[in-house]
Amino acid sequence: MPLYEVLVTNNDGGANIKFYEILTEPKEIMMLLGDETLRKKIKSQDTQKSSFIILNSGPTKESYNRVKVLKVEETPTEIVVYVKDTQKATEADINDEAISYPYTIIKINSKKPITIK
Repeated sequence: MPLYEVLVTNNDGGANIKFYEILTEPKEIMMLLGDETLRKKIKSQDTQKSSFIILNSGPTKESYNRVKVLKVEETPTEIVVYVKDTQKATEADINDEAISYPYTIIKINSKKPITIK
């Protein structure tokens, strides 16, 4: 089993602020099952054996998601996720139809603590 899997990368549909969130608790992970695409990729045992990361880029006028996972390493005590973010966040203007909200969801096949760098 790979250490991590990128489950979804979408160019739109995320939140209107930039944030990275680590989901480790079963109740938090169950929230992801409300998404039709993720429901097909997450198994019930994943709530006990895996953690998930939401990388939300915030509003942008760029046409694609520029948040990339460079690598994921496992140390004896934690999982380190290296992320490169070249997304240019913008102030959202509700009158501008060119604003998008990219996001990525990653599954970490471990329950060790996660650090994002």
